[in-house]
Amino acid sequence: MTMLYVREGTEFHEAKADDILDRAHALIAQRYRTGSPVPSDPARTAEYLRLHLGAKDYEVFGILHLTNQNRLIAVDDLFRGTLDGASVHPREVLKAVIAHGSARVVLFHNHPSGNSEPSEADIRVTHKLTEALKLIDVTVLDHLIVGERVYSFASSGRL
Repeated sequence: MTMLYVREGTEFHEAKADDILDRAHALIAQRYRTGSPVPSDPARTAEYLRLHLGAKDYEVFGILHLTNQNRLIAVDDLFRGTLDGASVHPREVLKAVIAHGSARVVLFHNHPSGNSEPSEADIRVTHKLTEALKLIDVTVLDHLIVGERVYSFASSGRL
């Protein structure tokens, strides 16, 4: 178990690394509590997703469900995959979006390899989901891939 020293005022106290990470996750999660505005700044959303997905050694595909005013309804981890892929089923995505009453969404998933560049499968599923969600008047604001860095489909002009 790794022990670190944290400063409180002028004194240092011993703390477990896991406790510090848990506290950091809780502080960042406060920004993403239900009803809070989701930052339009992709860097802050990326910060949250890095902690949310952590050091998982398997892929997770999920959705940030949002209102018309970009207020968070829910964070939904929909699919769990393996080290190098996750099956994403548009039908299940649409069911989740309808169940939450989402007006807008941010899609996300991680690449445990650390390489955040989208694969051809990532590009295909993004376009397939974007088109499917358009049919029910839901806007896909972005699809973020979390690796050593975070890739944004919107910022890269691929959305």
